[in-house]
Amino acid sequence: MSAEQAAVLSITDQWGVAMITLNRPDKHNAFDDKVIGELHSALEDVAERGDVRVLILAAEGRSFSAGADLQWMQRMVDLDYESNLADARLLAAMLERLNTMPMPVIARVNGAAYGGAVGLVSCCDIAVASERALFSLSEVKLGLIPATVGPYVVKAIGERAARRYFLTGERISAEDALALGLVSELVDEQQLDEAVEKHVQTFLANSPAALSAAKQLIADVADRPVDEHIIEHTSKLIASIRVSKEGQEGLRAFLEKRKPGWAQ
Repeated sequence: MSAEQAAVLSITDQWGVAMITLNRPDKHNAFDDKVIGELHSALEDVAERGDVRVLILAAEGRSFSAGADLQWMQRMVDLDYESNLADARLLAAMLERLNTMPMPVIARVNGAAYGGAVGLVSCCDIAVASERALFSLSEVKLGLIPATVGPYVVKAIGERAARRYFLTGERISAEDALALGLVSELVDEQQLDEAVEKHVQTFLANSPAALSAAKQLIADVADRPVDEHIIEHTSKLIASIRVSKEGQEGLRAFLEKRKPGWAQ
């Protein structure tokens, strides 16, 4: 399949920075089963590689993603419950793969992000958005709900805000998205790449193993009581990483006042 035909592009540079790009600008990068499948495959490939330290999720054209493709939605109308369930599971699996990537993930939000695209942004660790970006969970206007993206969006913006935006389907400005926590940083459109690169360089200065372990730590302890199990679990985690190869290198580099090996 040529790059022109691919709905999703994936490249990795010599520094271990991967970029996965939605590549349907003429369709505003709308989802269909082909896009979902290609995106899931690209994410799996990046996750399994040992040389990728940072992932950027980006999009071609003026929109990040318009959500569900109209032709795909038309096909769903004509399918039965079991077929719709199978289709939904494919989207859910792709979102979970993105949500659990072992390396830091930065969303480069260049424009409108609607429906499922809000889920993509919510699954990333950092979202840098253009000031002209817009967001919407407009499923209720079509008689639907943002089901598969729901868990990730609720974690990103909180239950109270979800009660508003899931039920109204109204547009969310870039400024409101920043206030909600959906977006981490807003910049002028011309400064988007520079802002993303700043975060990339920050991540490259940090231990790859520690970054992965830190992401897993958050997943382990979020929304859970600090009980004996969590205390013991986190104690074992810090002990393990202190004696790990990168933990030892990081501590020695700090004491010797030099850069650790991964930052050189």
